[in-house]
Amino acid sequence: MENWFFLAAFVSEIVGTIAGFGSSTIFLPLALIFFDFKVALVLVAFLHIFGNIGRISFFKSGLDKHMLLTFGVPSIALTLIGALLVAYISQDLLKGVLGIFLIFYALLSFWKEDLKIKQSIFSTIVGGGLSGFLAGLIGTGGALRGAFLTAFNLPKEKYIATAAAIALAVDLTRLPVYFAEGFLSSQYYWYIPVLLIIALIGSFTGKQIVKRVPQKTFKKIVLAAILIVGLKFISDWFSKLLL
Repeated sequence: MENWFFLAAFVSEIVGTIAGFGSSTIFLPLALIFFDFKVALVLVAFLHIFGNIGRISFFKSGLDKHMLLTFGVPSIALTLIGALLVAYISQDLLKGVLGIFLIFYALLSFWKEDLKIKQSIFSTIVGGGLSGFLAGLIGTGGALRGAFLTAFNLPKEKYIATAAAIALAVDLTRLPVYFAEGFLSSQYYWYIPVLLIIALIGSFTGKQIVKRVPQKTFKKIVLAAILIVGLKFISDWFSKLLL
């Protein structure tokens, strides 16, 4: 079981680096095959933290300090609120609603290639707050963060580095809450250093691929990833409704 779990982590980290919104959106559904939601939430958060450390190191020249402040601070604040509400709000309903938004945004962007959101204080605060809240609550706010940052039309290096830095701050905010709630038992602690190694290797591998991808193609890859995640969330939601 561990071998398949770690292989899924490695592939998720590569794909997450290329897509630019982290591994958690991809890895969390896979981790749920092996563990219950709370254990998976913590282990995926660790992979996400380690992967984002790697991305920041590999793409550090692209950091957008203004975006870190206006998008990142609301993300951190609402992440804490979302993490505290994990036990009280339906995860399935939220994923379904998020899936609808992601599908709509991705299809609209494919149809209208020059679609962008004006980068203002209001739009960055709203985007940061919403993505942070969902990251704390369902562990997968990265796709929404990616949708906003893609719509701001950032260059790929700046997009990846800035998204990684914001995601790192978000994860460091929510992880202590999960531990305080007892989500991860000590029998899984040895997974953490293994996930560190996997994340760094996966981030480096993803960087080598990104360097060879043109900006226009990169944006289409991100949009395709967002569309797939949205469809997955909708599929999961309907499956639960039919049970």
